Amino acid sequence: MIKPFFLQITVASDTAAAAQGAEEIATTGTLSVLDLIAGGGIFIMGPLGILSVIAIYIFIERFLAIQKAQSLDPSFMNKMKDFIHEGKMQSAQELCKKTTTPFARMLLKGVNRIGKPLGDISASIENVGKLEIYNLEKSLSTLATIAGAAPMIGFLGTVIGMINTFHEMYSAGNSVEISNLSGGIMQAMVTTAAGLVIGIIAYVGYNTLVAKVDKVVHKMEATSIEFMDLLQEPIK
Repeated sequence: MIKPFFLQITVASDTAAAAQGAEEIATTGTLSVLDLIAGGGIFIMGPLGILSVIAIYIFIERFLAIQKAQSLDPSFMNKMKDFIHEGKMQSAQELCKKTTTPFARMLLKGVNRIGKPLGDISASIENVGKLEIYNLEKSLSTLATIAGAAPMIGFLGTVIGMINTFHEMYSAGNSVEISNLSGGIMQAMVTTAAGLVIGIIAYVGYNTLVAKVDKVVHKMEATSIEFMDLLQEPIK
């Protein structure tokens, strides 16, 4: 069967790069990161490198955003209680506007609804809470996708590497030399390892962020309940 021209070029270039990497390792006796990348072939290691950069960026960006979201001044709720008990709704609104956290934005919506039925106030707070949770979970699905896709791309590189190896064996006939097979075998092993490493990092990062989001959600629920209880207390 005749392979498409572009596929022949890609496989050939990857095989050549892998063989060159194997030769360099054999010559120097050492194994560097660049040797591993060259051994894996650009066709597989390129996408894996892009996925690793995306995963690291998402983790750092979301970690900092969630860390900022879960920080709340311990005196915030005490000040809110004092303002509401004293009927200083404008002061309560100003405090919420100055405090840039999901908790404050939820309570600001509740303060703006004071005077309406408690059910309406609770519903408005809940709606804001859902939007805040959605913002916190932004890009987490992408990180989860990378955790699953990276190992599969690595296994694809393994299959391609083994195909190249068997092709070299078939072409060489009875005069098979180990040096001719080393490129394909190295590509198979390197791409698998790279895919698994990136997948593991993305998986751990995803679960770490999910755990932090859950903590923020529980804190938001507790703050919402405390605020609703506060509205049912008699104003001094």
